[in-house]
Amino acid sequence: MKDQYFGDINDYRKYGLLRSIVDVSKLRLLIVWMLTADDGSTDGKFISYLEHPEKWSSHDPILFKKIKKLLDHAPERRVSLIEQTGLLKGAKYFSKHAPDSKSDRSSWFELLVKRSQESDLVFLDPDNGFEVESKPYGRKNSSKFVYRHEIEALWSSGKSLLIYQHFIREARLSFIQRMMDTLERATPNSLVEAFSTPHVVFLLALQPNHQCFHEEITNTVQKKWEGQIKHWQLVKPSQH
Repeated sequence: MKDQYFGDINDYRKYGLLRSIVDVSKLRLLIVWMLTADDGSTDGKFISYLEHPEKWSSHDPILFKKIKKLLDHAPERRVSLIEQTGLLKGAKYFSKHAPDSKSDRSSWFELLVKRSQESDLVFLDPDNGFEVESKPYGRKNSSKFVYRHEIEALWSSGKSLLIYQHFIREARLSFIQRMMDTLERATPNSLVEAFSTPHVVFLLALQPNHQCFHEEITNTVQKKWEGQIKHWQLVKPSQH
């Protein structure tokens, strides 16, 4: 995540998804921004939706109004603005910038695990998403990814997980199913679902003791965010 993205259309959908999950499940949420430095690009400029409340505000009127107010009055865009609003009930935040080097990343993750001890659901918000072969752990720009051993460690500690994943140049259906399968393999006994927007997919792995919430979560998201957030289920290959 980069501060420059705060409040754009993708952020509106993201916070809307988080609010829907927390409102119906009451799971204690930890948001891990996985912050990296702004890069000066035009990414994150997409805030014109705020000038069209007739189209956008109905999905989550309270959220829409607050984001607009924050952007109208804040001297600069930064994710910390959301932390003081109470929009994400009871949420805690882990705001340390994600580092590249192995030693720094290991120390960063140790602090993350400690911070997560009183949480039920951890949202990981990397720039790109799951690890890729071209960016090994500890290399330059590895901070833009979350690594399987980190997912496995958080899962083993009893946390349900929600993970941001940017789309790549692959057919959406096959990509989403592949990423859901990857997450399921890393989270034994999980119930894995996905929620996609036009540019990203959010992958959810629910612990066995949290799976009772999945139907209400999916129904609420589909009702409130119809046309903006799509629900996906993992399709199992046929067993012969």
